[in-house]
Amino acid sequence: MTAADTPDQPGSPRAASDAPARVEGESAQARARLAQLQGQPAAAWLEAGRALVLEQDMEAAAAVLQAALAQHGHDGELVLALAGVRWQMNDRAAAQLLLENLLARQPDHAAASFTLARLQLEQGHVDAAEQVFRDQFGRYRQGADLVHRAAKMLADAGRKQAAAELCEAAIAMGSGDPFLHVYVAALLGQLGEFERSRGHYLLALEHDPRTIDAGAAYGLASIGRYTDPGHPDLARFRALLERPDLTPAARASVLFALGKAHDDLGDYAEAAARLREANGLVDHRNWSRKHWRRLVEARLAGLSLPQRAPAATECVPIFVVGAPRSGTTLVAELLGRSAETCNRGELDWLPHLAEQVARAPRVDVDLLDRVAAEYLARLRQGEAGVRWFIDKQPLNFLQVDLIAALFPQARIVHCRRNERDTALSIWSQHFESTEYRFAYDFADIAAVLNGCDRLMAKARGEGRVIEVRYEELAQAPQATIDGLAASLGLAPFDAGVPNAVRGAIGTASVWQARQPVYTRAIGRWRGYAPFVPELLRFADQ
Repeated sequence: MTAADTPDQPGSPRAASDAPARVEGESAQARARLAQLQGQPAAAWLEAGRALVLEQDMEAAAAVLQAALAQHGHDGELVLALAGVRWQMNDRAAAQLLLENLLARQPDHAAASFTLARLQLEQGHVDAAEQVFRDQFGRYRQGADLVHRAAKMLADAGRKQAAAELCEAAIAMGSGDPFLHVYVAALLGQLGEFERSRGHYLLALEHDPRTIDAGAAYGLASIGRYTDPGHPDLARFRALLERPDLTPAARASVLFALGKAHDDLGDYAEAAARLREANGLVDHRNWSRKHWRRLVEARLAGLSLPQRAPAATECVPIFVVGAPRSGTTLVAELLGRSAETCNRGELDWLPHLAEQVARAPRVDVDLLDRVAAEYLARLRQGEAGVRWFIDKQPLNFLQVDLIAALFPQARIVHCRRNERDTALSIWSQHFESTEYRFAYDFADIAAVLNGCDRLMAKARGEGRVIEVRYEELAQAPQATIDGLAASLGLAPFDAGVPNAVRGAIGTASVWQARQPVYTRAIGRWRGYAPFVPELLRFADQ
Protein backbone atom coordinates (compact mmCIF):
# COMPACT_ATOMS: atom_id res chain seq x y z
CA MET A 1 0.00 0.00 0.00
CA THR A 2 1.34 3.44 -0.92
CA ALA A 3 0.61 6.71 0.80
CA ALA A 4 0.11 8.60 -2.46
CA ASP A 5 -0.64 7.72 -6.06
CA THR A 6 1.26 8.95 -9.11
CA PRO A 7 0.54 12.69 -9.45
CA ASP A 8 -0.94 14.19 -12.56
CA GLN A 9 0.81 17.04 -14.27
CA PRO A 10 0.58 20.25 -12.19
CA GLY A 11 -2.45 22.33 -13.07
CA SER A 12 -4.14 19.59 -15.07
CA PRO A 13 -7.98 19.59 -15.06
CA ARG A 14 -8.05 16.19 -13.39
CA ALA A 15 -5.79 17.42 -10.60
CA ALA A 16 -8.04 20.37 -9.82
CA SER A 17 -11.32 18.47 -10.03
CA ASP A 18 -11.06 16.89 -6.58
CA ALA A 19 -10.90 20.18 -4.74
CA PRO A 20 -13.65 22.76 -4.33
CA ALA A 21 -13.37 25.62 -6.80
CA ARG A 22 -12.29 28.23 -4.28
CA VAL A 23 -12.10 29.02 -0.60
CA GLU A 24 -14.48 31.70 0.56
CA GLY A 25 -12.94 34.52 2.57
CA GLU A 26 -9.37 33.58 1.72
CA SER A 27 -7.21 35.39 4.27
CA ALA A 28 -4.13 37.53 3.75
CA GLN A 29 -2.22 34.93 5.74
CA ALA A 30 -3.30 32.27 3.26
CA ARG A 31 -2.22 34.38 0.31
CA ALA A 32 1.17 34.96 1.92
CA ARG A 33 1.63 31.24 2.54
CA LEU A 34 0.63 30.46 -1.03
CA ALA A 35 3.24 32.85 -2.40
CA GLN A 36 5.97 31.30 -0.24
CA LEU A 37 5.07 27.76 -1.26
CA GLN A 38 5.14 28.17 -5.02
CA GLY A 39 7.51 25.57 -6.49
CA GLN A 40 7.85 23.66 -3.17
CA PRO A 41 7.42 19.87 -2.95
CA ALA A 42 4.13 18.36 -1.81
CA ALA A 43 5.53 17.66 1.67
CA ALA A 44 6.13 21.37 2.25
CA TRP A 45 2.55 22.22 1.27
CA LEU A 46 1.25 19.47 3.54
CA GLU A 47 3.30 20.74 6.49
CA ALA A 48 2.03 24.28 5.90
CA GLY A 49 -1.57 23.11 5.77
CA ARG A 50 -1.19 21.15 9.00
CA ALA A 51 0.40 24.14 10.72
CA LEU A 52 -2.61 26.27 9.79
CA VAL A 53 -4.92 23.61 11.18
CA LEU A 54 -3.05 23.76 14.48
CA GLU A 55 -3.53 27.52 14.41
CA GLN A 56 -7.29 26.88 13.90
CA ASP A 57 -7.26 28.81 10.61
CA MET A 58 -9.26 26.29 8.64
CA GLU A 59 -10.01 28.54 5.68
CA ALA A 60 -6.33 29.28 5.18
CA ALA A 61 -5.49 25.59 5.54
CA ALA A 62 -8.09 24.70 2.92
CA ALA A 63 -6.71 27.36 0.54
CA VAL A 64 -3.17 26.05 0.90
CA LEU A 65 -4.13 22.40 0.43
CA GLN A 66 -6.38 23.18 -2.52
CA ALA A 67 -3.59 25.08 -4.23
CA ALA A 68 -1.21 22.23 -3.42
CA LEU A 69 -3.44 19.80 -5.28
CA ALA A 70 -3.49 22.10 -8.29
CA GLN A 71 0.31 21.90 -8.40
CA HIS A 72 0.92 18.32 -7.31
CA GLY A 73 -2.04 16.47 -8.72
CA HIS A 74 -3.67 13.66 -6.78
CA ASP A 75 -1.19 13.33 -3.95
CA GLY A 76 -3.03 11.02 -1.56
CA GLU A 77 -1.82 12.70 1.63
CA LEU A 78 -2.83 16.14 0.37
CA VAL A 79 -6.30 14.91 -0.57
CA LEU A 80 -6.66 13.23 2.82
CA ALA A 81 -5.59 16.38 4.64
CA LEU A 82 -7.96 18.58 2.66
CA ALA A 83 -10.83 16.18 3.35
CA GLY A 84 -10.07 16.42 7.05
CA VAL A 85 -10.09 20.22 6.92
CA ARG A 86 -13.36 20.27 5.01
CA TRP A 87 -14.86 17.94 7.58
CA GLN A 88 -13.79 20.25 10.40
CA MET A 89 -15.38 23.13 8.47
CA ASN A 90 -18.63 21.11 8.49
CA ASP A 91 -18.52 20.77 4.70
CA ARG A 92 -19.14 17.04 4.86
CA ALA A 93 -20.25 16.76 1.24
CA ALA A 94 -16.92 18.14 -0.01
CA ALA A 95 -14.97 15.93 2.39
CA GLN A 96 -16.89 12.85 1.26
CA LEU A 97 -16.34 13.64 -2.42
CA LEU A 98 -12.59 14.08 -1.89
CA LEU A 99 -12.34 10.75 -0.08
CA GLU A 100 -14.49 8.85 -2.57
CA ASN A 101 -12.44 10.15 -5.49
CA LEU A 102 -9.21 9.23 -3.71
CA LEU A 103 -10.47 5.69 -3.12
CA ALA A 104 -11.60 5.42 -6.73
CA ARG A 105 -7.96 5.94 -7.74
CA GLN A 106 -6.35 4.16 -4.78
CA PRO A 107 -8.87 1.58 -3.57
CA ASP A 108 -6.35 0.11 -1.11
CA HIS A 109 -5.77 3.45 0.67
CA ALA A 110 -6.61 2.34 4.22
CA ALA A 111 -6.37 5.81 5.81
CA ALA A 112 -8.90 7.19 3.34
CA SER A 113 -11.22 4.27 4.06
CA PHE A 114 -11.06 4.84 7.80
CA THR A 115 -11.68 8.57 7.41
CA LEU A 116 -14.62 8.04 5.06
CA ALA A 117 -16.12 5.39 7.35
CA ARG A 118 -15.84 7.69 10.36
CA LEU A 119 -17.49 10.47 8.36
CA GLN A 120 -20.34 8.14 7.39
CA LEU A 121 -20.81 6.91 10.94
CA GLU A 122 -20.94 10.46 12.28
CA GLN A 123 -23.89 11.07 9.97
CA GLY A 124 -25.60 7.82 10.96
CA HIS A 125 -24.91 6.16 7.59
CA VAL A 126 -23.91 2.77 8.98
CA ASP A 127 -24.65 0.84 5.80
CA ALA A 128 -22.33 3.13 3.84
CA ALA A 129 -19.55 2.80 6.44
CA GLU A 130 -19.91 -0.98 6.38
CA GLN A 131 -19.60 -0.98 2.59
CA VAL A 132 -16.45 1.16 2.75
CA PHE A 133 -14.77 -1.42 4.96
CA ARG A 134 -16.04 -4.37 2.91
CA ASP A 135 -14.53 -2.77 -0.19
CA GLN A 136 -11.23 -2.19 1.60
CA PHE A 137 -10.70 -5.33 3.65
CA GLY A 138 -12.72 -7.77 1.56
CA ARG A 139 -10.54 -7.16 -1.49
CA TYR A 140 -7.10 -6.13 -0.24
CA ARG A 141 -4.85 -7.77 2.26
CA GLN A 142 -4.09 -5.42 5.13
CA GLY A 143 -2.30 -5.78 8.44
CA ALA A 144 -4.15 -7.47 11.28
CA ASP A 145 -4.03 -4.29 13.36
CA LEU A 146 -5.93 -2.38 10.65
CA VAL A 147 -8.46 -5.19 10.29
CA HIS A 148 -8.99 -5.19 14.05
CA ARG A 149 -9.51 -1.41 14.09
CA ALA A 150 -12.03 -1.55 11.27
CA ALA A 151 -13.89 -4.45 12.86
CA LYS A 152 -14.03 -2.64 16.18
CA MET A 153 -15.50 0.45 14.53
CA LEU A 154 -18.23 -1.67 12.96
CA ALA A 155 -18.84 -3.58 16.17
CA ASP A 156 -19.14 -0.34 18.15
CA ALA A 157 -21.69 0.84 15.57
CA GLY A 158 -23.78 -2.27 16.20
CA ARG A 159 -22.61 -4.24 13.15
CA LYS A 160 -20.94 -7.16 14.89
CA GLN A 161 -21.90 -9.63 12.17
CA ALA A 162 -20.15 -7.46 9.58
CA ALA A 163 -17.19 -7.05 11.94
CA ALA A 164 -16.84 -10.82 12.28
CA GLU A 165 -17.09 -11.29 8.51
CA LEU A 166 -14.37 -8.68 8.04
CA CYS A 167 -12.03 -10.59 10.35
CA GLU A 168 -12.80 -13.96 8.76
CA ALA A 169 -12.22 -12.50 5.29
CA ALA A 170 -8.78 -11.31 6.41
CA ILE A 171 -8.02 -14.73 7.86
CA ALA A 172 -9.11 -16.37 4.59
CA MET A 173 -6.72 -14.07 2.72
CA GLY A 174 -3.83 -15.34 4.79
CA SER A 175 -3.74 -13.35 8.02
CA GLY A 176 -2.35 -15.74 10.58
CA ASP A 177 -2.44 -13.30 13.49
CA PRO A 178 -3.68 -15.35 16.47
CA PHE A 179 -5.08 -12.27 18.20
CA LEU A 180 -7.37 -11.72 15.23
CA HIS A 181 -8.72 -15.21 15.90
CA VAL A 182 -9.40 -14.22 19.53
CA TYR A 183 -11.28 -11.11 18.46
CA VAL A 184 -13.43 -12.87 15.88
CA ALA A 185 -14.08 -15.66 18.38
CA ALA A 186 -15.42 -13.09 20.85
CA LEU A 187 -17.63 -11.53 18.16
CA LEU A 188 -18.99 -14.92 17.08
CA GLY A 189 -19.72 -15.80 20.70
CA GLN A 190 -21.70 -12.58 21.09
CA LEU A 191 -23.63 -13.50 17.95
CA GLY A 192 -24.45 -16.95 19.29
CA GLU A 193 -22.19 -18.78 16.80
CA PHE A 194 -20.66 -20.87 19.57
CA GLU A 195 -19.13 -23.70 17.52
CA ARG A 196 -17.39 -21.31 15.15
CA SER A 197 -16.29 -19.24 18.11
CA ARG A 198 -14.83 -22.30 19.80
CA GLY A 199 -12.81 -23.17 16.71
CA HIS A 200 -11.16 -19.76 16.66
CA TYR A 201 -10.41 -19.81 20.38
CA LEU A 202 -8.79 -23.26 20.12
CA LEU A 203 -6.72 -22.24 17.12
CA ALA A 204 -5.48 -19.15 18.96
CA LEU A 205 -4.56 -21.07 22.11
CA GLU A 206 -2.80 -23.83 20.18
CA HIS A 207 -0.74 -21.49 18.01
CA ASP A 208 0.26 -18.76 20.45
CA PRO A 209 0.02 -19.01 24.25
CA ARG A 210 0.23 -15.21 24.44
CA THR A 211 -3.43 -15.18 23.48
CA ILE A 212 -4.16 -16.23 27.07
CA ASP A 213 -3.42 -12.62 28.01
CA ALA A 214 -6.07 -11.58 25.50
CA GLY A 215 -8.66 -13.75 27.28
CA ALA A 216 -8.70 -16.76 24.96
CA ALA A 217 -9.05 -19.36 27.73
CA TYR A 218 -11.76 -17.48 29.60
CA GLY A 219 -13.57 -16.74 26.34
CA LEU A 220 -13.54 -20.44 25.53
CA ALA A 221 -15.08 -21.30 28.89
CA SER A 222 -17.74 -18.62 28.52
CA ILE A 223 -19.42 -19.92 25.35
CA GLY A 224 -20.96 -23.08 26.76
CA ARG A 225 -21.85 -25.06 29.85
CA TYR A 226 -19.73 -27.98 31.05
CA THR A 227 -21.60 -31.13 32.06
CA ASP A 228 -18.82 -33.73 31.79
CA PRO A 229 -15.88 -33.72 34.27
CA GLY A 230 -13.85 -35.38 31.51
CA HIS A 231 -14.32 -32.55 29.05
CA PRO A 232 -10.95 -31.82 27.38
CA ASP A 233 -11.15 -28.13 28.22
CA LEU A 234 -10.61 -28.85 31.92
CA ALA A 235 -7.37 -30.67 31.16
CA ARG A 236 -6.45 -27.89 28.74
CA PHE A 237 -6.91 -25.23 31.43
CA ARG A 238 -4.92 -27.22 34.01
CA ALA A 239 -2.08 -27.66 31.51
CA LEU A 240 -2.02 -23.93 30.84
CA LEU A 241 -1.66 -23.28 34.57
CA GLU A 242 1.52 -25.34 34.55
CA ARG A 243 3.22 -22.92 32.16
CA PRO A 244 6.05 -21.08 33.95
CA ASP A 245 5.79 -18.04 31.67
CA LEU A 246 2.25 -17.01 32.58
CA THR A 247 1.85 -13.41 33.68
CA PRO A 248 -0.36 -12.85 36.76
CA ALA A 249 -3.10 -11.49 34.48
CA ALA A 250 -2.91 -14.53 32.19
CA ARG A 251 -2.95 -16.93 35.13
CA ALA A 252 -5.99 -15.14 36.56
CA SER A 253 -7.80 -15.50 33.24
CA VAL A 254 -7.18 -19.26 33.14
CA LEU A 255 -8.21 -19.63 36.77
CA PHE A 256 -11.49 -17.83 36.08
CA ALA A 257 -12.04 -20.25 33.17
CA LEU A 258 -11.36 -23.29 35.33
CA GLY A 259 -13.49 -21.89 38.16
CA LYS A 260 -16.36 -21.41 35.75
CA ALA A 261 -16.02 -25.01 34.53
CA HIS A 262 -16.13 -26.40 38.08
CA ASP A 263 -19.12 -24.19 38.86
CA ASP A 264 -20.95 -25.65 35.87
CA LEU A 265 -20.20 -29.13 37.24
CA GLY A 266 -21.47 -28.22 40.72
CA ASP A 267 -18.04 -28.68 42.31
CA TYR A 268 -18.32 -25.54 44.42
CA ALA A 269 -15.34 -26.23 46.67
CA GLU A 270 -12.96 -26.47 43.73
CA ALA A 271 -14.65 -23.58 41.93
CA ALA A 272 -14.33 -21.36 45.01
CA ALA A 273 -10.65 -22.20 45.41
CA ARG A 274 -9.88 -21.37 41.78
CA LEU A 275 -11.94 -18.20 41.82
CA ARG A 276 -10.38 -16.99 45.06
CA GLU A 277 -6.89 -17.35 43.61
CA ALA A 278 -8.00 -15.67 40.38
CA ASN A 279 -9.51 -12.66 42.12
CA GLY A 280 -6.38 -12.27 44.22
CA LEU A 281 -4.22 -11.97 41.10
CA VAL A 282 -6.20 -9.16 39.42
CA ASP A 283 -4.70 -5.72 39.91
CA HIS A 284 -7.60 -3.53 40.96
CA ARG A 285 -5.66 -0.79 42.72
CA ASN A 286 -6.95 1.81 40.27
CA TRP A 287 -10.44 1.41 41.71
CA SER A 288 -11.10 3.37 44.90
CA ARG A 289 -14.00 2.86 47.30
CA LYS A 290 -13.45 6.38 48.59
CA HIS A 291 -13.72 7.83 45.10
CA TRP A 292 -16.80 5.72 44.40
CA ARG A 293 -18.56 6.92 47.55
CA ARG A 294 -17.75 10.53 46.73
CA LEU A 295 -19.14 9.99 43.23
CA VAL A 296 -22.39 8.58 44.63
CA GLU A 297 -22.74 11.42 47.13
CA ALA A 298 -22.14 13.97 44.37
CA ARG A 299 -24.84 12.35 42.25
CA LEU A 300 -27.28 12.35 45.16
CA ALA A 301 -26.60 15.99 45.98
CA GLY A 302 -26.25 17.19 42.38
CA LEU A 303 -28.15 20.23 41.17
CA SER A 304 -31.11 19.49 38.93
CA LEU A 305 -30.48 19.97 35.23
CA PRO A 306 -32.79 21.81 32.84
CA GLN A 307 -35.06 19.50 30.90
CA ARG A 308 -35.24 19.61 27.13
CA ALA A 309 -38.48 19.13 25.24
CA PRO A 310 -38.26 16.09 22.93
CA ALA A 311 -39.70 16.29 19.45
CA ALA A 312 -42.87 14.30 18.87
CA THR A 313 -41.05 12.13 16.32
CA GLU A 314 -38.14 11.20 18.60
CA CYS A 315 -37.54 7.57 19.41
CA VAL A 316 -37.88 6.34 22.99
CA PRO A 317 -34.76 5.00 24.73
CA ILE A 318 -35.28 2.26 27.31
CA PHE A 319 -32.39 2.24 29.77
CA VAL A 320 -31.97 -1.11 31.52
CA VAL A 321 -29.81 -0.48 34.59
CA GLY A 322 -28.80 -2.10 37.85
CA ALA A 323 -25.88 -3.80 39.49
CA PRO A 324 -23.87 -6.00 37.12
CA ARG A 325 -25.14 -9.60 37.04
CA SER A 326 -28.57 -8.56 38.29
CA GLY A 327 -30.42 -9.74 35.19
CA THR A 328 -29.99 -6.71 32.92
CA THR A 329 -28.90 -8.81 29.93
CA LEU A 330 -31.87 -11.17 30.31
CA VAL A 331 -34.36 -8.30 30.58
CA ALA A 332 -32.89 -6.58 27.52
CA GLU A 333 -32.85 -9.83 25.53
CA LEU A 334 -36.50 -10.62 26.31
CA LEU A 335 -37.67 -7.03 25.72
CA GLY A 336 -35.76 -7.06 22.44
CA ARG A 337 -38.05 -9.84 21.22
CA SER A 338 -40.86 -7.33 20.81
CA ALA A 339 -41.37 -6.29 17.19
CA GLU A 340 -41.53 -2.69 18.44
CA THR A 341 -38.05 -2.61 19.98
CA CYS A 342 -34.41 -2.78 18.96
CA ASN A 343 -31.93 -3.98 21.57
CA ARG A 344 -28.68 -2.08 21.04
CA GLY A 345 -26.92 -3.97 23.83
CA GLU A 346 -24.42 -2.60 26.32
CA LEU A 347 -23.55 0.87 25.02
CA ASP A 348 -20.84 3.11 26.44
CA TRP A 349 -22.16 6.32 24.87
CA LEU A 350 -23.99 7.91 27.78
CA PRO A 351 -21.00 8.11 30.17
CA HIS A 352 -18.99 9.90 27.46
CA LEU A 353 -21.84 12.34 26.86
CA ALA A 354 -22.09 12.90 30.61
CA GLU A 355 -18.43 13.96 30.61
CA GLN A 356 -19.17 16.35 27.74
CA VAL A 357 -21.97 17.95 29.76
CA ALA A 358 -19.85 18.09 32.91
CA ARG A 359 -17.05 19.93 31.08
CA ALA A 360 -19.39 22.54 29.60
CA PRO A 361 -19.05 26.01 31.19
CA ARG A 362 -22.84 26.34 31.07
CA VAL A 363 -25.50 23.66 30.84
CA ASP A 364 -28.56 24.94 29.02
CA VAL A 365 -31.28 23.46 26.84
CA ASP A 366 -29.31 24.17 23.65
CA LEU A 367 -26.40 22.06 24.91
CA LEU A 368 -28.75 19.27 25.99
CA ASP A 369 -30.46 19.36 22.58
CA ARG A 370 -27.09 18.87 20.84
CA VAL A 371 -26.04 16.06 23.16
CA ALA A 372 -29.40 14.30 22.86
CA ALA A 373 -29.30 14.60 19.06
CA GLU A 374 -25.85 12.98 18.97
CA TYR A 375 -27.01 10.06 21.12
CA LEU A 376 -30.27 9.54 19.22
CA ALA A 377 -28.60 9.69 15.80
CA ARG A 378 -26.26 6.87 16.81
CA LEU A 379 -29.10 4.95 18.44
CA ARG A 380 -31.22 4.97 15.27
CA GLN A 381 -28.46 4.01 12.83
CA GLY A 382 -29.96 1.74 10.20
CA GLU A 383 -33.27 1.38 12.10
CA ALA A 384 -35.27 4.41 10.98
CA GLY A 385 -38.62 2.65 11.41
CA VAL A 386 -38.15 1.61 15.05
CA ARG A 387 -39.42 3.79 17.90
CA TRP A 388 -38.16 1.97 21.03
CA PHE A 389 -34.44 1.31 21.55
CA ILE A 390 -32.87 -0.57 24.46
CA ASP A 391 -29.57 0.62 25.99
CA LYS A 392 -28.44 -2.06 28.44
CA GLN A 393 -25.50 -0.50 30.26
CA PRO A 394 -25.88 -1.52 33.94
CA LEU A 395 -23.80 1.37 35.28
CA ASN A 396 -26.08 3.94 33.67
CA PHE A 397 -27.73 4.06 37.09
CA LEU A 398 -25.08 6.73 37.66
CA GLN A 399 -26.68 8.84 34.91
CA VAL A 400 -30.39 8.80 35.85
CA ASP A 401 -30.49 12.59 36.35
CA LEU A 402 -28.88 13.19 32.97
CA ILE A 403 -31.29 10.71 31.36
CA ALA A 404 -34.23 12.70 32.76
CA ALA A 405 -32.78 15.96 31.39
CA LEU A 406 -31.90 14.61 27.94
CA PHE A 407 -34.79 12.21 27.37
CA PRO A 408 -37.94 13.03 29.35
CA GLN A 409 -39.71 10.42 27.20
CA ALA A 410 -37.24 7.66 28.17
CA ARG A 411 -38.04 4.69 30.38
CA ILE A 412 -35.68 3.37 33.06
CA VAL A 413 -35.90 -0.30 34.01
CA HIS A 414 -34.07 -1.18 37.25
CA CYS A 415 -33.10 -4.83 37.66
CA ARG A 416 -32.74 -6.17 41.19
CA ARG A 417 -31.52 -9.52 42.44
CA ASN A 418 -30.69 -11.20 45.75
CA GLU A 419 -27.56 -9.44 47.00
CA ARG A 420 -25.69 -12.63 47.84
CA ASP A 421 -26.33 -14.13 44.41
CA THR A 422 -25.37 -10.83 42.79
CA ALA A 423 -22.13 -10.52 44.75
CA LEU A 424 -21.15 -14.12 44.00
CA SER A 425 -21.89 -13.73 40.31
CA ILE A 426 -19.84 -10.53 40.07
CA TRP A 427 -16.92 -12.14 41.95
CA SER A 428 -17.05 -15.15 39.59
CA GLN A 429 -16.53 -13.11 36.39
CA HIS A 430 -13.40 -11.87 34.68
CA PHE A 431 -14.49 -8.51 33.27
CA GLU A 432 -12.60 -6.84 30.45
CA SER A 433 -13.67 -3.28 31.17
CA THR A 434 -11.73 -1.21 33.70
CA GLU A 435 -15.08 0.14 34.93
CA TYR A 436 -15.57 -3.20 36.69
CA ARG A 437 -12.35 -3.22 38.70
CA PHE A 438 -14.48 -3.38 41.85
CA ALA A 439 -15.50 -6.95 40.95
CA TYR A 440 -12.50 -8.64 42.56
CA ASP A 441 -12.97 -7.57 46.19
CA PHE A 442 -16.12 -8.15 48.25
CA ALA A 443 -15.81 -4.84 50.10
CA ASP A 444 -15.67 -3.03 46.76
CA ILE A 445 -18.63 -5.02 45.47
CA ALA A 446 -20.61 -4.09 48.60
CA ALA A 447 -19.85 -0.39 48.04
CA VAL A 448 -21.13 -0.56 44.46
CA LEU A 449 -24.33 -2.41 45.42
CA ASN A 450 -24.99 0.14 48.16
CA GLY A 451 -24.40 3.06 45.80
CA CYS A 452 -26.70 1.55 43.19
CA ASP A 453 -29.48 1.05 45.75
CA ARG A 454 -29.23 4.63 47.03
CA LEU A 455 -29.24 6.22 43.59
CA MET A 456 -32.12 4.12 42.34
CA ALA A 457 -34.12 4.75 45.54
CA LYS A 458 -33.89 8.47 44.77
CA ALA A 459 -34.98 7.91 41.15
CA ARG A 460 -37.86 5.66 42.23
CA GLY A 461 -39.05 8.38 44.59
CA GLU A 462 -39.26 10.72 41.60
CA GLY A 463 -41.42 8.24 39.69
CA ARG A 464 -38.97 7.58 36.87
CA VAL A 465 -38.23 3.88 37.38
CA ILE A 466 -39.86 0.52 36.68
CA GLU A 467 -38.43 -2.26 38.84
CA VAL A 468 -37.93 -5.89 37.79
CA ARG A 469 -36.86 -8.65 40.18
CA TYR A 470 -34.61 -11.30 38.65
CA GLU A 471 -36.17 -14.06 40.72
CA GLU A 472 -39.68 -13.21 39.47
CA LEU A 473 -38.44 -12.98 35.89
CA ALA A 474 -36.72 -16.38 36.07
CA GLN A 475 -39.71 -18.10 37.65
CA ALA A 476 -42.41 -16.49 35.49
CA PRO A 477 -40.74 -14.89 32.47
CA GLN A 478 -43.82 -14.30 30.30
CA ALA A 479 -45.92 -12.84 33.11
CA THR A 480 -43.08 -10.58 34.24
CA ILE A 481 -42.39 -9.36 30.71
CA ASP A 482 -46.13 -8.82 30.13
CA GLY A 483 -46.21 -6.52 33.16
CA LEU A 484 -43.06 -4.71 32.08
CA ALA A 485 -44.34 -4.26 28.51
CA ALA A 486 -47.60 -2.81 29.82
CA SER A 487 -45.71 -0.36 32.05
CA LEU A 488 -43.54 0.71 29.13
CA GLY A 489 -46.44 1.09 26.72
CA LEU A 490 -45.50 -1.81 24.44
CA ALA A 491 -48.05 -4.12 22.88
CA PRO A 492 -48.11 -7.69 24.30
CA PHE A 493 -45.73 -10.14 22.63
CA ASP A 494 -44.47 -13.69 23.08
CA ALA A 495 -41.20 -13.41 25.02
CA GLY A 496 -40.47 -17.07 24.34
CA VAL A 497 -39.94 -16.51 20.62
CA PRO A 498 -36.57 -14.99 19.70
CA ASN A 499 -36.38 -12.46 16.89
CA ALA A 500 -35.55 -13.89 13.47
CA VAL A 501 -32.58 -11.53 13.35
CA ARG A 502 -30.85 -11.83 16.70
CA GLY A 503 -28.75 -9.09 18.12
CA ALA A 504 -25.33 -9.59 19.59
CA ILE A 505 -24.89 -10.08 23.33
CA GLY A 506 -21.63 -8.49 24.39
CA THR A 507 -21.68 -9.18 28.11
CA ALA A 508 -20.60 -11.87 30.54
CA SER A 509 -24.00 -13.50 29.90
CA VAL A 510 -23.07 -14.21 26.28
CA TRP A 511 -24.11 -17.89 26.54
CA GLN A 512 -26.66 -17.88 29.37
CA ALA A 513 -28.91 -15.22 27.83
CA ARG A 514 -29.39 -17.34 24.70
CA GLN A 515 -30.67 -20.34 26.65
CA PRO A 516 -34.25 -20.91 27.81
CA VAL A 517 -34.86 -18.98 31.02
CA TYR A 518 -33.81 -21.11 34.01
CA THR A 519 -34.06 -20.87 37.78
CA ARG A 520 -30.95 -22.74 38.94
CA ALA A 521 -29.08 -19.47 39.57
CA ILE A 522 -31.60 -18.49 42.26
CA GLY A 523 -30.03 -19.16 45.66
CA ARG A 524 -26.76 -20.22 44.04
CA TRP A 525 -24.85 -18.54 46.88
CA ARG A 526 -25.88 -21.31 49.30
CA GLY A 527 -23.60 -23.83 47.59
CA TYR A 528 -20.67 -21.44 48.08
CA ALA A 529 -21.37 -20.23 51.62
CA PRO A 530 -19.08 -22.84 53.30
CA PHE A 531 -16.18 -21.81 51.05
CA VAL A 532 -16.89 -18.10 50.55
CA PRO A 533 -18.18 -16.90 53.94
CA GLU A 534 -17.87 -13.27 52.81
CA LEU A 535 -21.22 -13.76 51.07
CA LEU A 536 -22.98 -13.79 54.46
CA ARG A 537 -22.13 -10.09 54.86
CA PHE A 538 -24.64 -9.28 52.13
CA ALA A 539 -28.40 -9.14 52.60
CA ASP A 540 -30.32 -12.30 51.72
CA GLN A 541 -32.86 -10.39 49.64
